[in-house]
Amino acid sequence: MAVSRFSNSRIGAGFPKYQTFWDQTTVLTVSVEALILAGGGGGGTHQAGGGGAGGLKYYGAETPKTPNGSALSLNPGTTYTVTIGGGGSGSNSGSSKGSSGTNSSISGSGFTTITCDGGGGGGTSDSSLANGVNGGSGGGGSRGATSSTGGTGISGQGNNGGNGGTGSGWYLGGGGGGAGGAGVNASQNTRLDGGTGLAYSITGSSVTFAGGGGGGANGNSQKAGAGGSLIGGEGGAEYGAESYTYGVVSTTGTGSVGRNATANRGSGGGGSAGLGAGTTQAGNGSGGIVILRATQAAVSTTGSPTYTTSGSYHIYQFTGDGSITY
Repeated sequence: MAVSRFSNSRIGAGFPKYQTFWDQTTVLTVSVEALILAGGGGGGTHQAGGGGAGGLKYYGAETPKTPNGSALSLNPGTTYTVTIGGGGSGSNSGSSKGSSGTNSSISGSGFTTITCDGGGGGGTSDSSLANGVNGGSGGGGSRGATSSTGGTGISGQGNNGGNGGTGSGWYLGGGGGGAGGAGVNASQNTRLDGGTGLAYSITGSSVTFAGGGGGGANGNSQKAGAGGSLIGGEGGAEYGAESYTYGVVSTTGTGSVGRNATANRGSGGGGSAGLGAGTTQAGNGSGGIVILRATQAAVSTTGSPTYTTSGSYHIYQFTGDGSITY
C-alpha cells in the first residue's frame, strides 16, 4: 500500500508558478498462506471411543477451499508467535477418559489471533464418565451403553464423535470425530471407524491429514474401528484394520491396545477394546502443525521449523512452538 503526500512551494517572489513534487512513503505487507492444525484427542479405554481430530483452518487460494479464508497479511518487522497443540493422552484406566488435544494458534501485535481447537478425548467404561469429551472434533462414545454419547465438535473445525452402544454380549465405543466427518455410532457388526479426515496441502509442503481415532470393541468378534482419514488408518486405529477384532491382534498379540495417531497430523488416538484381556491402553492423539508459505523468505525464526523452497515460494513447517518474522 502506497501513501503519498503532495506539496506545493513558490519558486520565487512575484512568480505565480508552483513547483510540484512527491514525497512518497511505502508500507508493504507480506501475503502468507497458512494451514493450522490443532492436536488430536486421546482414545478412551475399556470398550471405549476413539479420540477426536484437532480443528483445521486454511487461509489461501488453493483447493480444497473449505474451511478457509483469504491469505494472511503479515507486517514486516513484526514477530508472530506460533503455538503448536499437543496430542491428548489415551486412557489406561476405566476411571479416566482420554484427554483432549490442545490448541494451535498464530498471534502477533496488531493481528487478530487465529486459533484451532484441540480434539476431544474418548470416553471410558465408568458410567459416570460415559460420554466423549467435546473438542475441535468431539471424542468418541464411551463403553458400550445406550446412554453413551460422543463429544460435540466445533462448527467449521470438526465433527461429533460417535455414540457407544450395547447388545447381547457386546460392548462398543463410537469412533472419534474427524475434521471431515462424524465418528461412526456403535452398531453390531459395524466397524467402528473414526470420522473422515481432510487432506489439505500447500503446494511444496507435505500433505496433512486430520482423522478421528477408531473405537474399541469387545464381544462377539465385533470389529474395532479404523482411524478415520482419506487414506485409512491415519487417525490411530484400534488395531487399524477390519481383520483385527476384539482383544486379539493376530500379527502382534498385544491384546487390546489402541493405536497411536501418526505424528503431527492432528489425528485422534484409537480406543481400547477389552476389559481384562491383556493391556488396555488406548492410543494417544497426535500433535498439530502450522505451515506457512510466502514468496518472501523470513528474516528470522525460532523453534526450528522445517524450511523448504518450491519455485518462488518459501515454506516453514512448525511442529513445535516458535516464532517467525518477515
